[in-house]
Amino acid sequence: MSEPAPRAMSVEEYLRTEEKSPHKREYVGGFVYPLHAQAGASRSHVLISGNIFGRLYADALRAGCRLYQSDMKLRVEDTASFFYPDVMLVCDRDSGDNHAETSPCLLVEVLPDSTASHDRFGKYGVYTAIPSLQSYLIVEQKERRVYAYQRQAGGWHLQDLSGSGSVEVPCLGRSLTLDEIYLGVL
Repeated sequence: MSEPAPRAMSVEEYLRTEEKSPHKREYVGGFVYPLHAQAGASRSHVLISGNIFGRLYADALRAGCRLYQSDMKLRVEDTASFFYPDVMLVCDRDSGDNHAETSPCLLVEVLPDSTASHDRFGKYGVYTAIPSLQSYLIVEQKERRVYAYQRQAGGWHLQDLSGSGSVEVPCLGRSLTLDEIYLGVL
C-alpha cells in the first residue's frame, strides 16, 4: 500500500483543519503529510516512547520543565513547519500557544519503518536549527540502537549507541541508559 500524496495548503488552513482531523498530520514547506498511513503505532514504539517519558517525567517537573509524549505539536518558527515528536522536553519560555511549543531542549523520534528516512534525514536539519535544542535522539525500535545528536561548541556531535550505554539529557542534568529506554521491549 502506498503512502498518500502530500497535500498543499496554507499554514492557516493547516491549523484550522488540524484540530478536526481524525489523524495527526505534519506540515512542512507548505505541504501536509499524514503522520501514519495506518492508525496506531506498534507496541514497541509505544513502549519505548513511554519508557523515555516515564524516566524523565519527575525530573522534568522538578526542573520546572514541560514534558510531552506524541500529541503536542512542535512549531518551528523559522520554517513555518509543524511536527509531532514522540517525546518533547521544553525548559524554556512558554510559547503562549496552547496547541504547540516552539523551544524544546530535547526531541525524541522513535523510528517507524514508514517514516524512518524522513526522521533520520529530513527532520535532522530542521530540528538542529532550533536554537533551544540541546539533544535530538533517534531511537530504533527493531534493535537496541540510539543515535544521539548533542549540541556542543562548534556544532552537533553524534553518539551512536548500540546494545548498551547511556545518553546525556543536558537540560535535565541526567542520562538515560539503553536499558531504561528498551525496558520490556528488546
